[in-house]
Amino acid sequence: MALTLMKGSEAIAEAAIRAGCRYFFGYPITPQTEIPEYMSARMPEIGGCFLQAESEVSAINMVYGAAGTGERVLTSSSSPGVSLKQEGISYIACSRLPCVIINVMRGGPGLGSIQASQGDYLQATKGGGHGDYKLIVLAPASVQESVDMMKLAFELGEKYLNPVMIVADGMICQMMEPVVLPEMVDFKVDYKAKPWAANGKHPSADHKRAVINSLYITVEELDGINETLQKGYREIEKNETRYEAYNMEGAEIIVTAFGTVARICKSAIDDLKAKGINVGLLRPITLYPFPYEAVHNAAVAPGVKAVLDVELNAGQMLEDVKLAINGDQKVEFYGRYGSHMPTSEEIYEKLLSMREGF
Repeated sequence: MALTLMKGSEAIAEAAIRAGCRYFFGYPITPQTEIPEYMSARMPEIGGCFLQAESEVSAINMVYGAAGTGERVLTSSSSPGVSLKQEGISYIACSRLPCVIINVMRGGPGLGSIQASQGDYLQATKGGGHGDYKLIVLAPASVQESVDMMKLAFELGEKYLNPVMIVADGMICQMMEPVVLPEMVDFKVDYKAKPWAANGKHPSADHKRAVINSLYITVEELDGINETLQKGYREIEKNETRYEAYNMEGAEIIVTAFGTVARICKSAIDDLKAKGINVGLLRPITLYPFPYEAVHNAAVAPGVKAVLDVELNAGQMLEDVKLAINGDQKVEFYGRYGSHMPTSEEIYEKLLSMREGF
């Protein structure tokens, strides 16, 4: 298959189109503005709809409406913009509608910077809006993986009737890498397979009218929808956990990291291996559901003496790593924040110092 050199943001947008996305609603914010820019040119060419909303709040509510028709719909933003979308995301989750939300994370809190960050882990995985809901959260580590995730994201959303968020640090959208683009999907809404979708038809004997709603006045109704949601999350946790295990055989230390930071960790691990020191990497691909069992098993494997969690934040995934290990192994943390990317040399030195302390 042919390789194409593409900027991450443009590759992601093209992959969404090829996965059947025909509706995009968004608002410009660095470092993801090239996604809506690309969509504004491509959507008219394929008969799709691109609309730049007046705000992130408007954009997510447009997503809510389009998702309710059963179409494949996408929005993208960056950290402060995603914060503005949280109420709408909560509505979509309660209404059990599939959609894809891309968060190209930048430094914070506040307006922060326009550089890469991983500071939105807790917002994405623990529910940034109100209520007991979860997003399926995917974390790519390369432009190619981002491309491959687009079709998966739409399919997971439709399988579980749940919003899916792809969290990519700012580097992924701004870097250029060779990618293999997927074939175009000829997606058409099958209303018989999606009885929950509103298609404008009046009620009839063979088609029950769909009602899109997130307001439940009685305690019994709201309790029922929450029970349904929680049952769905248990199924997601059972079936959809994804991770990458790298250089695990004979490892003395296990590194946990996600996204671009995991690639930097691989460089340090390779340099150590060249010196005869084995360090493994356990990279969560799904941040929710988090691979608790895989992390625990890696941490307590024979010969492992410690775990190092590396993140571009103050230690947000660290909480899940510690929950997974449950005190059965020593855990240390190496983090940078303010968009100050850790280097492979820094991680190399940290791992060496840990090994010297054994």
